[in-house]
Amino acid sequence: MQRTEVKVIETTVQKTNFWLKELSEHMGWSDQHLSYIALRAVLHALRDRLPIEVVAKLGAQLPMLIRGIYYEGWVPAHTPIKVHRLEDFLSLVANYLGNDLLFSEIAQLTKNVFIVMENHLTEGEIDHLKKVLPGPITSFFSP
Repeated sequence: MQRTEVKVIETTVQKTNFWLKELSEHMGWSDQHLSYIALRAVLHALRDRLPIEVVAKLGAQLPMLIRGIYYEGWVPAHTPIKVHRLEDFLSLVANYLGNDLLFSEIAQLTKNVFIVMENHLTEGEIDHLKKVLPGPITSFFSP
């Protein structure tokens, strides 16, 4: 029996692995599972902070597999969470991480996820996120 591949699935797996590898390199990690956990935590915190229509616009820009991670467990009726201070956003990330990292480690991890997003999303989408997020949170993006 001949093996056939579903190209769209192969492509999204490759793109997802590329994002995870890039995040691992930024963090100095050899374990990409850590990058998966970090990416998921930051995306969930971001998703829960954004208005519903912005959640959908961002989701449409993500590779299919990462999009599934992004929407996993989302309850639109509970969003957006009113988070304005950077410390509160990082606490939200920490809740999704579910471990006891130092505040500075969570900040660095979040910054690196934002860098990976900037490397792969359109400039227009990043600009839109900068407009809807509070200034302290947008500090993770490049100026």
